[in-house]
Amino acid sequence: MQKCLLLGNGGREAVLAEYISKGYELYTVCPYENPSIIECVKNSNGKYIVDDPFNKEVVRNFIKENEIDTCVISSDNLLQDGLIDIAKEMGLKTFGPTSKGAKIEWSKTYALDIVEKLAPEMIIKNYNITDVEELKKVIDTYEDDSFVVKPEGLTGGKGVKVGGIHFKGKEEGFEYAKSCLEASGNVIVQDKVEGREFTVMALTDGENIVVTPITFDYPYRFDEDKGPGTGGMGCLSFENGLLPFLEQSDVDECANLIKETLKYVNKDSLEFNGVIYGGFFKTKNGIKFIEFNARFGDPEALNVLNSLETPFTEVMQNIFNKTLNKDNCKFKKTYTFTVYVVTKEYAVENRKEPLVFTMNKEKINEQGVKVYFANTKNIEGKTYSSVSNSRLFGLTASAETLEKAKEKVYNSMKGNLDENLDYRTDIGNIYEH
Repeated sequence: MQKCLLLGNGGREAVLAEYISKGYELYTVCPYENPSIIECVKNSNGKYIVDDPFNKEVVRNFIKENEIDTCVISSDNLLQDGLIDIAKEMGLKTFGPTSKGAKIEWSKTYALDIVEKLAPEMIIKNYNITDVEELKKVIDTYEDDSFVVKPEGLTGGKGVKVGGIHFKGKEEGFEYAKSCLEASGNVIVQDKVEGREFTVMALTDGENIVVTPITFDYPYRFDEDKGPGTGGMGCLSFENGLLPFLEQSDVDECANLIKETLKYVNKDSLEFNGVIYGGFFKTKNGIKFIEFNARFGDPEALNVLNSLETPFTEVMQNIFNKTLNKDNCKFKKTYTFTVYVVTKEYAVENRKEPLVFTMNKEKINEQGVKVYFANTKNIEGKTYSSVSNSRLFGLTASAETLEKAKEKVYNSMKGNLDENLDYRTDIGNIYEH
């Protein structure tokens, strides 16, 4: 059996581990023992070591010692840092972009420049600012706080701040933009637009793309989209692959931009395969581009991989062989539904000590709900501990209606989760957005 190295340790990697381990021996270098990933490693007769996945020497040696032939990476920081480049240099088949390919995510100005060339009508008016005087002038052109501030680099879904929601008034917006500018040397200020936000995610072999079911994400910490932006508190997808406010033509327009972007990025050599997705707004003036990501979204990956009909390992082979198409990468007609469980402090304040909590995974599984651990390790039995201030685990279910999928997840929590845990109770209320 072939051997696959998976790097990354979140919920997204937990679902990838599940589906990769159905056709490969799974190997990983992990900073801590994520229970979902370790279980898949053991079940597939693979191997893991607890070490730093960013340490290129450690990764190189692990690949050599275990004669690994395939590598999958879908973590933004690991991609930026060039871990796929290492695997490619060593002759492995790879799923994920090189550092150069992933630049469409880790440099927002680079992505905006590409879209400006390929689809200028999709660009929201923006300013790439490199000094404080210029920043003052730009902020002065706004009458109020109707602008958005975006750091240049990676922020794990938590850095973009919207006027009137994340900051109140021009002065507060200016101070945040100034802090971003000081941190990296430039910051993007963009007009705030009214519209419905959505993402279009596609699997790609570098040339061909297959668009996955469109997901609807809940990126704010508290019910009714209150509180700070987060890595995503929940996610859903519909059986027809669309969302109620989208037409197929909207998705086709976004897919066309994605395809042209891949052509642009890969024009000299194959820098990009794996997953690419774009964030967009549907506005009264058409579809507008927000940003690109160079990997699976999290929680979106939990929904998308659970709605795949074709085994994911076959999709991987089609990507390696550059033969990906809609006939060999099919999706079920099903509703998928995910809720992330977190500490009460998540995204609001940093916990000084890890949270020790209990949860009954077996009872949750019995109700047709899957558990994907993220920033959690198992202490013993039903007792777990947080390992950072990020999300703890995702709960995912599929069903023939959205209501049934939603009921499955929320009912599975009753009596099976520690009272010190928290989650949004309104995931699925899509019509209220």
